[in-house]
Amino acid sequence: MNKKTNKTRRGFLKKAAVGSMAAIGMPLIGKAKERTEFIPMPTFKKNYSPNDTIRVGCIGMGIMGYNNVRTTVQIPGVELAAVCDLYDGRLTSSKENFGDHIKVTKNWKEIIDDKSIDAVIIATSDHWHIPMGIAAVNAGKAVYCEKPMVHKIEEGQAMLKAEKKNNAVFQVGSQRVSSILYHKAKEIYERGDIGQLILVETWNDRQSSNGAWQYAIPTDASPKTIDWEGFLGSAPKREFDKVRFFHWRNYQDYGTGVAGDLFVHLFSGMHLVLSSNGPERIFATGGLRYWDDGRDVPDVMIGCCDYPETSTHPAFNVQIRVNFVDGKGGGSMQRFVGTDGVMEVGWSTITVKRKKLISTPSYGGWDSFGTFSKQQQKDYEKWYKENYGNVMPQVIEPSDLVYRTPEGYSDNYHHHMNFYDSIRNGTKVIEDVAYGLRAAGPSLAMNTSYFGKKPINWDPNKMMVV
Repeated sequence: MNKKTNKTRRGFLKKAAVGSMAAIGMPLIGKAKERTEFIPMPTFKKNYSPNDTIRVGCIGMGIMGYNNVRTTVQIPGVELAAVCDLYDGRLTSSKENFGDHIKVTKNWKEIIDDKSIDAVIIATSDHWHIPMGIAAVNAGKAVYCEKPMVHKIEEGQAMLKAEKKNNAVFQVGSQRVSSILYHKAKEIYERGDIGQLILVETWNDRQSSNGAWQYAIPTDASPKTIDWEGFLGSAPKREFDKVRFFHWRNYQDYGTGVAGDLFVHLFSGMHLVLSSNGPERIFATGGLRYWDDGRDVPDVMIGCCDYPETSTHPAFNVQIRVNFVDGKGGGSMQRFVGTDGVMEVGWSTITVKRKKLISTPSYGGWDSFGTFSKQQQKDYEKWYKENYGNVMPQVIEPSDLVYRTPEGYSDNYHHHMNFYDSIRNGTKVIEDVAYGLRAAGPSLAMNTSYFGKKPINWDPNKMMVV
């Protein structure tokens, strides 16, 4: 067991006498209340010289491509030079929204071959991430690649080799890794506020047609306006299908389902907080419960993971879920459950609720003590005091500690800033290929488990199924 865990366990014994009094009716001093703290806003450089400008091309101008470009053009010293998409309407829209001066193309290789472009955003369907990513780093481009980094687990090793060979700047787009909220959660965990970690419960639920990927399809969608063959690439050949083109996340040929789209965010944030490389055993179940629209992936998936003991955390378990039919309206949460408390990480807040676990026996309340004879109760109380001593009243700490991000903070902006800072400074990106694979690998192993109806063994250090 690591030193942190040993220290925590020793702490249990030292506090045992004090803590046991709550179970036997000893007095408490003070009144529990909530305390709120705002996390400081990070500072970003606002001005760069013209010679320091980074020219960017974006491949894939769907929802995430647009979102990434909107963020990119807000960042000082970064210029959008070109975009690529396979649908004519998105090329027109790109010029309308980002300027008539930008280059537009349906051929992604033109973006990568353009020597005036320094960095490439890859926001395509999942099955194009690695072919484009490898081509981009081989051409000397810095790459911001949407998650999941891979469409197939085995693709990750090739991307690792390409990153190393080219000493590439390659960042995966799970913005929680840059978030000041998750870095604060990491600090809270490491100082031991929740005691010894036992379990992580995490979910990302939705309840809407858009949330279930039934996105709007333009009325002019046709083989004349869409490069269908360019979209298919290595995917199985089939006749033009506008639904598959615009709803590609629903199909295994091009996407990775709820696991690749949403589990990746949950694993990324959790691994940051715990400095973890990932689980060693994975199992998933679920089904297609409501959104039966022709998709071949589930709309409900529930997974379980076993994490091994490491130098940064004890062995613990994970319960992970996505539900596209959530009756309460959706939402996302990560709950880190420990022996002394629970830390809940939401969109913009962290709430720490503390209730220390006492390892000594107690009596009274829901207990067999009340069934004893009066004489035996007296004898037991005498024995208890002889073995555990008299205890003093304890002061109650605030029951809820709440941490909030400042108004106007965007982890997406922060993540892009970190990417461009790495390009300028030659520093390591915050979410490189290995980090991205350690989040995508367990996520896609959930799919393997679900469709194969079997548990999957994963090596978090070698980053491969074993």
